[in-house]
Amino acid sequence: MLGFLQRPVVVTADINLNVVALTAVGLLSRLWQLAYPRAVVFDEVYYGQYISFYMKRIFFLDGSGPPFGHMLLALGGYLGGFDGNFLWNRIGAEYSTNVPVWSLRLLPALAGALSVPMAYQIVWELGFSHCAAVGAALLILIENALITQSRLMLLESALIFFNLLAVLSYLKFSNSQKHGPFSPSWWFWLILTGVACACAVGIKYVGVFTYLLVLGVAAVHAWHLIGDQTLSNVRVLCHLLARAVALLVIPVLVYLLFFYVHLLLLCRSGPHDQIMSSAFQASLEGGLARITQGQPLEVAYGSQVTLKNAFGQPVPCWLHSHQSTYPVIYENGRGSSHQQQVTCYPFKDVNNWWIVKDPGRHQLVVNNPPRPVRHGDIVQLAHGMTTRLLNTHDVAAPLSPHSQEVSCYIDYNVSMPAQNLWRLDIVNRESDTDVWKTIVSEVRFVHVNTSAVLKLSGAPLPDWGFRQLEVVGEQLSRGYHGSTVWSVEEHRYGRSSGVSARPGAEGEGTGAALPYADGRQQKPQLHGQILGAAVADADSEKRRFRTQIQLHAAGLGHARHQHRLLAAPQDQCTDPPARKHRDLGLGQPRHPGVRPALHLVPVQTPKKSLRPP
Repeated sequence: MLGFLQRPVVVTADINLNVVALTAVGLLSRLWQLAYPRAVVFDEVYYGQYISFYMKRIFFLDGSGPPFGHMLLALGGYLGGFDGNFLWNRIGAEYSTNVPVWSLRLLPALAGALSVPMAYQIVWELGFSHCAAVGAALLILIENALITQSRLMLLESALIFFNLLAVLSYLKFSNSQKHGPFSPSWWFWLILTGVACACAVGIKYVGVFTYLLVLGVAAVHAWHLIGDQTLSNVRVLCHLLARAVALLVIPVLVYLLFFYVHLLLLCRSGPHDQIMSSAFQASLEGGLARITQGQPLEVAYGSQVTLKNAFGQPVPCWLHSHQSTYPVIYENGRGSSHQQQVTCYPFKDVNNWWIVKDPGRHQLVVNNPPRPVRHGDIVQLAHGMTTRLLNTHDVAAPLSPHSQEVSCYIDYNVSMPAQNLWRLDIVNRESDTDVWKTIVSEVRFVHVNTSAVLKLSGAPLPDWGFRQLEVVGEQLSRGYHGSTVWSVEEHRYGRSSGVSARPGAEGEGTGAALPYADGRQQKPQLHGQILGAAVADADSEKRRFRTQIQLHAAGLGHARHQHRLLAAPQDQCTDPPARKHRDLGLGQPRHPGVRPALHLVPVQTPKKSLRPP
């Protein structure tokens, strides 16, 4: 029983010295003075910023490919203790002392070095001689382009490594099929083939060609198995199932795992938030989460909301209006209603705010207790800055003549009655009594008079519409589309000031005492409460100043946020807009719909009162 103790334990191993030598030379060529040059080279300026995002756990999405390659590079930074603090702004910039250059370039260098012996193994598994295999490996070893790619913070060497690994693994699996099917080594090489294919696709989408190559060869081999008369039907079925699981199911699961880990690591608001849904943005630390934190969940009559289009094409945007009206005659000769424009604006703006109004009440405040809006309820949407009601009618839209024009109603005393009643349709409701909820609910607004649905057409309006996106009324019978779905992003209960919806022409009711929900009276404030300066009338030509403004219009101002007011004459807000943006130092287009044109930017509240410059 204890006889094995009487004999020495002997381990025998076959070591291919060719593979050892090729691996050693490959490591030497890729790792020698790896930190040289200590400066940003070529696409390191591109991939480096994503490494910094990983180190700071800031959310991003790279449209050029999946995240696995970026995570590999970030792993090198993590092992080297990189804190992410480096400005990746230009090629040739010297790395600061806190950047572990050797560690960041380590994983691409290892992948490039291991590709050399892997090329040897592939040629050997194909049945060629050792001399041919060594020749193929030497070609990989001395190729200048591969050496350069391997010594930098790039993805190409890792992509080549996993492509070669997928091919080598399948060749090993195919050769083991002849000797021991369903053995541990057989399963190992088969599963490794699927994992390597997923890794190749997870680095760059071009890796799918290697995956298709492997699937094609596997399909041919499976066809031969089906025609093998020496195998029983059960045996053939087991072979097919094993290949399907290893080469189809496992690669998909591994590929999805990359995105799961990516989203798990990045929990802070970042530069690409806007391409994601409002619900996702609210789940990140900072950004929208800071704005939506503590806001009411249930939308009630009198709620002040911003409505974001769920489709997000061509760009994410919010339902928007401004004082400018549609032209009386369009460029093509068609006429319009000359009502106030309603658009979709791809930037956060004070003119994106709307008030959910009860058609049976004039006040734009929330009752105590709030009365929530439910699926199927009839509502009116009052624009926060102008208090005009969202309207659509049997007038052709400016760029979509087969759809209805959407506007904010102005009473011109002509035979064009207001049609501003909308029925709320909660698309993702669980029952017909569901309450309209912030961020969670996806809703459609169905026009009561015409059964048209509020829809983003996505067409950019001409200069008179400031290149904003067209919003139309689309007939409900034409089917469901994501561009007809809206969600509440920012939400607050309107209790800070009493404002009534404007029933008629511009200016009606200005300065009148308006009631709160509890019956108190208060004089409404104008569009801003200026600290240390006064806003001139809308026709003044000499308005350019920079000061602090606490916004209170219709209760839309943040209670604790200061905003910077940038004002300019209306004629400065027309084409060319890009030059005017740069002149004022703005990062996004100013909106010229309200005179004076205002752009609100959150700034830190000063300790002392400010004086106008």
